[in-house]
Amino acid sequence: MTDIEIIPTPRVMLSITDAARCLSVGRSTMYELINSGAIETVHIGRLRRVPADCLSDFVERCRREQRAQEP
Repeated sequence: MTDIEIIPTPRVMLSITDAARCLSVGRSTMYELINSGAIETVHIGRLRRVPADCLSDFVERCRREQRAQEP
């Protein structure tokens, strides 16, 4: 029998709950970020999903803004 190595594939799209969990925020805060346009979502049928790279973009934008405010 051959050993098969299973390599986990990173998820490209996340549910709202999973995206909130990734940012360590609650669902309500996640919806506020989405509704304000801070985080982009896409619709797939009736589902609303957050592209994983949008979370990285959001975090980087927050870091840049915070650095710009430092004296």
